[in-house]
Amino acid sequence: MAYADQQMSGNKLTALIVVAVLHVVVGYALVTGLAYEAFKKVKEVTAAINIEEEKPPEEPPPPPPKQDTPPPPIVAPPPAISLNTAAPTVETVTVAPPPAPVFTTAAPPPPPPPPPPRFQPKGAAPKGNPGNWATSNDYPSRALREEREGSTGFRVTVGTDGKVADCTVTRSSGSPDLDQATCDNIRRRARFTPATDGEGNPTTGAYSSTIRWVIPKE
Repeated sequence: MAYADQQMSGNKLTALIVVAVLHVVVGYALVTGLAYEAFKKVKEVTAAINIEEEKPPEEPPPPPPKQDTPPPPIVAPPPAISLNTAAPTVETVTVAPPPAPVFTTAAPPPPPPPPPPRFQPKGAAPKGNPGNWATSNDYPSRALREEREGSTGFRVTVGTDGKVADCTVTRSSGSPDLDQATCDNIRRRARFTPATDGEGNPTTGAYSSTIRWVIPKE
């Protein structure tokens, strides 16, 4: 017999004994006329004894049936990978650098033209006949004896007063004395109308010409 069944039978036996005692006490109370007192005692005994029927312990639920575990799937091994691949070809391309930028500086604009002159400028002009500046009487005596002839080119600078300020031989006659006589006579005799600028004022000018030395005939 299980322990739970034994404990349950003991409790029932105790209950039967208590019930029998109660019947005896009630009978006794009825006989002696102490029903009220007996009733109180029965109530006290009944209140003191709390008979509880113990419930059998619940059995644990049976374990769930084991499920058949399917076998693991068969996985085919991956195909072998060949690593003997050809190395990539690297080509080096040389790119010429771009040409350097060319910086150009724009030329400054030309200055504005000067205003037109109020008067037309004029050069120095000889007064009188230039043939009288040197005559046969001015022929150097040595050149005359040696019968030397020639032409002397000259250029004179004329001042604002119309007189010759300077004389320069531009083409020699081949005889230094003839060249010297040319400038000496021009300085002494030549007179000019002075040159004028755009305002009509006298200014320095220049004049060029040639004197031909020829031996006079008798």
